[in-house]
Amino acid sequence: MKENGKLQAAALSEVSHLKVHGRSNGSLAPLTLFWTGSAVEFNIRGSELWIEAEADYDQHEPWIGIVINGFAVSRQMLTAGRRWICVFRGMNGNTVKNVRIVRELQAMSDDPGCLLQLHAVRSDGEFLPVADKALKLEFIGDSITSGEGVMGSKTEEDWIPVWFSATDSYTALTAELLEADYRVISQSGWGVLTSWDNNPSCNIPRYYSQVCGLLGGERNEALGALQENDFEAWQPDAVIINLGTNDGGAFYSPEWTDPASGIARKQRLNEDGSFNEHDLEAFEKAAESFLVKLRQCNPQAHLVWAYGMLGIPMLPAIRRAVDSYISATGDNRVSVFQLPDMTPESAGARSHPGRLAHEQAAQALSGYLLKLLQ
Repeated sequence: MKENGKLQAAALSEVSHLKVHGRSNGSLAPLTLFWTGSAVEFNIRGSELWIEAEADYDQHEPWIGIVINGFAVSRQMLTAGRRWICVFRGMNGNTVKNVRIVRELQAMSDDPGCLLQLHAVRSDGEFLPVADKALKLEFIGDSITSGEGVMGSKTEEDWIPVWFSATDSYTALTAELLEADYRVISQSGWGVLTSWDNNPSCNIPRYYSQVCGLLGGERNEALGALQENDFEAWQPDAVIINLGTNDGGAFYSPEWTDPASGIARKQRLNEDGSFNEHDLEAFEKAAESFLVKLRQCNPQAHLVWAYGMLGIPMLPAIRRAVDSYISATGDNRVSVFQLPDMTPESAGARSHPGRLAHEQAAQALSGYLLKLLQ
């Protein structure tokens, strides 16, 4: 890469040292970043670095964040097309910089055209090895885990990509506090049993074993999104499940009707406004079944159901599901952790947790995980 101080370009597949974060199809020609928080990381000694990125979409444009030496220095929208983006220039060419190019936006299940790929780098420096962190964390969740509302004022209500941020989410902040590598599996509005609007197809467990199975369209299928994930290649020390918020919301949403079959689905409220016991039981069974799947895929990980940033209406049901799983399996590496609730002061855009709420969640969760993983 380095030749008399001049910028030299190389495909990612030709770079001797780099590190990929997040589930991928295994290809660097190009590297497809599917999930929020997915990234490529470099250690580079040089004064200038560019990345060649390609974006596409039908509705929702992808965003990227640039993190240098642990500090998020910029984030930007990528309009459709392929282009070179300057990561940094004019820096001391003799020092080593740690750089991550991060997908800021979640995988978009309702936009099969949404695409983010990295093709090449251009630099005057040399790339050095990137070491693995001592810990690995996997986060599973919904809009909270996708960082929806972290960016933007409290008055914002538009559902658009700019209000999402992976680098400011509690996932990244927790991983930073624990000096851990991490991955994120999340989708706004989705749950364990149904989505917020009672759609039973929109649940994370259904697609967990695939690379990014909730993505539709022929291009995503060709890119390997529907392939089975290689769990042996990356085993987390802890899996943090932050699901249940949308399952709880489904009780207050209108029924959902399958356009193909005409079958309606609804999580029901009793006459006194309490959750219907039979529907709660269905949620608990789905949660327990998901724990079984998580253990099969991650045999040694601590499974931590972390919940509570937008209230705790489903907490008793979550506790019952976890207790039932432990009783049935004897697996004592499973626990429930209540996250600090959002307050008016810590709220962000779209009535979601803001940066302060994510910081508070990361502080609490990292402290709990630190004791658990010692």
